[in-house]
Amino acid sequence: MNHNRNERGFHHIALLLMVVVLGVIGFAGWKVLGEKDAANPAATTIEQSNDSACPAQPMMASPADVSLATAVLYPGQTRGGDYKAHGGLRFDNSQDNKVTVRAPMDAKLIIGSRYEEQGEVQTLLEFSNDCGVKYRFDHLLTLSDKFQEAVDGSLPAPKPDDSRTSDFKPAVNVTKGEIVATAVGFAKTGNVGFDFGVYDMRKQNGIKKSNNDLASYGVCWLKDWLPAADSAKLLTLPGGDSINGKTSDYCK
Repeated sequence: MNHNRNERGFHHIALLLMVVVLGVIGFAGWKVLGEKDAANPAATTIEQSNDSACPAQPMMASPADVSLATAVLYPGQTRGGDYKAHGGLRFDNSQDNKVTVRAPMDAKLIIGSRYEEQGEVQTLLEFSNDCGVKYRFDHLLTLSDKFQEAVDGSLPAPKPDDSRTSDFKPAVNVTKGEIVATAVGFAKTGNVGFDFGVYDMRKQNGIKKSNNDLASYGVCWLKDWLPAADSAKLLTLPGGDSINGKTSDYCK
């Protein structure tokens, strides 16, 4: 009877050892898989960056009718002694400063300013989308009713040469193609044009400027970002700055 009892004891010990061994093997396999995931923490990010909703190279609609443009102010150059991450478009043949400016992509209006320059009220508006792309207009002269109402409700009264920005509370939704402004530039001097900057906040471009936080994120929006026909048209136009012409840190 003692012999049978000892055999049953050995069987129990063998089963216990087998459970322990299987547990150790399972834990080791789990640990290896965990370490592989830790070694590739960007896997989820890569999937998200390839999402069609937020492509690596976003596409926009043109902010205005480029067939009417007469010159391109190139982004990523020094003008007037300051580095400018934004560019712009000139419309020297337009009458009464009438140029229709449209939102190039869905976004939210987040900040802006209105200020006096050369005796006229100018408006700056900055938009941001959910993918980390910002775009900014400046030297808007006449806004559409929707955006004029938003400006009146959120921004302080204009002051001479004070273009400090304020938040829009709440942010204002804008859809691609929506009219933002119907006139641009300076009516008194017949200077017809507006500034336009695009910034991909997901990645830096290698440009560092101490006086311009957006310089590191500016892009050459007239290449790759616009419909091919519009891009081709803009690239044939002269540079809008008399000193720098088409020289640009962004547009190589």
